[in-house]
Amino acid sequence: MKIVYYSLTGNVRRFLQKTKFTGESMLDLQTIDQSFVMVTGTIGFGEVPDAVRQFLNRNSSHLVGVASSGNRNWGENFARSGELIAAEYHVPLLMKFELHGNAHDVQLFNEKVDELNESLRRQTI
Repeated sequence: MKIVYYSLTGNVRRFLQKTKFTGESMLDLQTIDQSFVMVTGTIGFGEVPDAVRQFLNRNSSHLVGVASSGNRNWGENFARSGELIAAEYHVPLLMKFELHGNAHDVQLFNEKVDELNESLRRQTI
């Protein structure tokens, strides 16, 4: 499974560099033909970045989960892009993390992606 990310400010990229997964910037991809988890930041007042929306419009058939970054100063809009993507594409919201995450966030992300990977593997058997 691929980890595809969008990092406007660099926080999401820095977060993924701390995980055991190699993320690939969605800006380097036009299409993807395998299962992937989207990791994205949140913009404005809890919105999905336009570039992420455009990418998902082309590739949502392979989307299996989402994680999102944000700033807790935004209250209920904290990392809300993940909630919006999960609801729109009927995939699990794996987690939300603040800015570039902390050690606990990294561990949780690794565990959640491993669990999702195992679940998908079992479905194909």
